[in-house]
Amino acid sequence: MNDCSLYIHIPFCASFCDYCDFYSVRMPADRKIADRLINTYIDTLLVEGERLMRRFGVTSVPSVYIGGGTPSMLGAAGIGRLLRGIAALLPPAPWRGPAEFTVEANPESADEAFLAACRDGGVNRISLGVQSFCDASRRLVHRSGAAALIPERLKLVSEIFASHFSADLIAGLPAQDETVLLRDIEKLLAYKPAHVSLYALTVEEGTPLFEARSAKKIGGSSTLLPTAEEADRLWIAGRDALEQAGYGQYEVSNFALPGKRSVHNIRYWRMENWLGLGAAASGTIIDDDAEGPPAGTGRRFTYPADTGLWLDHKTGEPVPLETEELDRLTLMKETFLMGFRYIEGPDPALFEKRFGITFEKAIPRTLAKWRGFLQPNKIALTKEGLLLLDPFLIDAFGEAERLMNN
Repeated sequence: MNDCSLYIHIPFCASFCDYCDFYSVRMPADRKIADRLINTYIDTLLVEGERLMRRFGVTSVPSVYIGGGTPSMLGAAGIGRLLRGIAALLPPAPWRGPAEFTVEANPESADEAFLAACRDGGVNRISLGVQSFCDASRRLVHRSGAAALIPERLKLVSEIFASHFSADLIAGLPAQDETVLLRDIEKLLAYKPAHVSLYALTVEEGTPLFEARSAKKIGGSSTLLPTAEEADRLWIAGRDALEQAGYGQYEVSNFALPGKRSVHNIRYWRMENWLGLGAAASGTIIDDDAEGPPAGTGRRFTYPADTGLWLDHKTGEPVPLETEELDRLTLMKETFLMGFRYIEGPDPALFEKRFGITFEKAIPRTLAKWRGFLQPNKIALTKEGLLLLDPFLIDAFGEAERLMNN
């Protein structure tokens, strides 16, 4: 296995948003303590990264993505240190380095020094977590940072990473209606991002927002939190506005100008190899080598959601990894789950190579039933079909189970 993308998880956050269910830990307020934690975490990342690269024989890395958490909490010195370490991990010439190297950042910590350190360290794409320009919406979900700072940071990002930055927005936030969302989109597009992720707010069980809604402290009988139906309508209005502005939808929640789709995320949706590094990070290796395990299987490697394992790491000992074997049925389901999110659909040639069967023979009833929501001459959902992805997948999963059990 030679070709493998790299995801690095930075778990540190200044505070926790009420809707977030990603693994993160609060960064200490004391800067000296925070710097010690950052340096220790980075040291362990680099040691473990070298081990993984060697273990899997990686000779090319098409993309690197540093996410979180809030990677910009590392500051200019921390991100510079991490990027220098990653450069030493990556394969040597004649390989020319990742085609896409992304770092996530939040406006309140993405200052000029941090962004310059990213650029100087080889990063060629920034993903900025804007979420909303509306102070009321931000306050109601405890989103850190003031909306007034966002324009300044967007201007910086657009200057340092001109035509190579992405930004996130959320539809369905408290105190948000169509006017508020469309104004957010208008403000964001003034800075000419190459890529926009527009997420529909999901109220996940176990999050503070779920608890608040259940206790009717937000939403409920009030109109602060849109209903699921209202949130869907908001998202569709946002989708239409982005497409009218030239941002083509190429995945359920992602939009891009021509030629600016995320290389790294497409590798996820196409179920291509990637390594995960850091607390709670996960990687997937597909067994496509004819000399290895049977085609159509794979392995998932996940680090525990425990930052302490990285901060208390003993030199010479690997950080524990949890391994999950992906059998043919599991991998086929994941291929559907990820691939049909993508506007191009799963890769037909790769599917047939892995499973020894075409889509037309694997899920013929599903394809026939959903023909009206499939693109002409392509195993891929239309924009309208993407809105019905869940019921489509239920049919595809059921047919895959019958296929594998016969």
